[in-house]
Amino acid sequence: MRRRYGLAAYLAGAVAARVGDEMSGPALMLAGFAVTGSVAAGSALLAGVTISAVVGGPVLGLLLDRVERPGWLLAGALGLYGGGLGLVLLGLGRVPFAMVLGLAVAVGVAGPAVTGGWTAQLPRVVPGGVPGRANALDAMTFGAASLTGPALAGGVAEGAGAAGAVVVAGVLIWVAVPVAWGLPRAPAGREAARGGFAAGVRFVLGNPALARATFTSVGCCVAQGVLTACVPLLGERALGGAARGVVLLSCAAGAGLVANGVLARLVVAPDAVIRLGALVQAAGLALAATGRPAALIGAALLIGAGEGPQLTALFAVRHRESSDHLRSQIFTTGASLKITGFAVGAALAGPLAARSVPGALLLAAGVAVVAWVRTPGWR
Repeated sequence: MRRRYGLAAYLAGAVAARVGDEMSGPALMLAGFAVTGSVAAGSALLAGVTISAVVGGPVLGLLLDRVERPGWLLAGALGLYGGGLGLVLLGLGRVPFAMVLGLAVAVGVAGPAVTGGWTAQLPRVVPGGVPGRANALDAMTFGAASLTGPALAGGVAEGAGAAGAVVVAGVLIWVAVPVAWGLPRAPAGREAARGGFAAGVRFVLGNPALARATFTSVGCCVAQGVLTACVPLLGERALGGAARGVVLLSCAAGAGLVANGVLARLVVAPDAVIRLGALVQAAGLALAATGRPAALIGAALLIGAGEGPQLTALFAVRHRESSDHLRSQIFTTGASLKITGFAVGAALAGPLAARSVPGALLLAAGVAVVAWVRTPGWR
């Protein structure tokens, strides 16, 4: 009974934090667009709140692997993340945009707490090895958040303005704080993490399976960042409003949940699922470049069908290949690289989408194809 309750609490906190996290990007993008009237400003805020994860992930992972109560550290990071979103909102239109962007970058340092930092605690919630069901449920919280977050951001923005969407995102992240506080402590006598904050990076790069999976997933995240930055314009031009564009992200998330459910009944190597997911996403992005409403919905469904199972497979590979004393670093390092890839895609797409949305989407499709191709020398 204790194990079931522990997993339920873990999943509830994960859903709340991740819905807030998935809301925050579109909400900030819509808020920046609403205040400045510039797509580039909106995508810059999105990139700012995500790109600093490249530093936050390894540092947070090192600390989580060393402290006795990692839940307390996660709770603090979530509190700072949720509160920081509110500060970014207060600064928009009141102080120079460069200062607001800098604050968004600082806030984003805590972002990996929601993703890799939380997932790295799963073996302590279900001790004795992470079963496939628990791993799939954890991965599906991302799908549920991706489904709910953008739609909630768009709905709140339609009814209460983009500022209201940012506020709701911060509150949801705060809801997860007490759940994080109660996560199990680290086991007594565990091997201490060594090698500084770069240890996780070295382990990932030195493990062929992790390196392949990370390369492919980061490439797909670059493509997803491009797509997300194009969403306001796609909504405005094809769906009747910028805020309606985020519905495409929810469609993708829904397709990912369905695809995960189907894949769970099949026996497929996770390494193969990761690569195939990249190819499916590339096809969806190419279809989205047509810009027609029906094609956009179909493209979103196709992208989600590739993205959802890919994430579940990625977690399976990480749990399989990680050593316990470096688990948090490996998960947060992987998460930070993915979030940074997303930020790079969003930052590049802002100016490009202002000139040609189809061109930006075709670029994203090309990046996903590159991610699908094995890097030479990796076997």
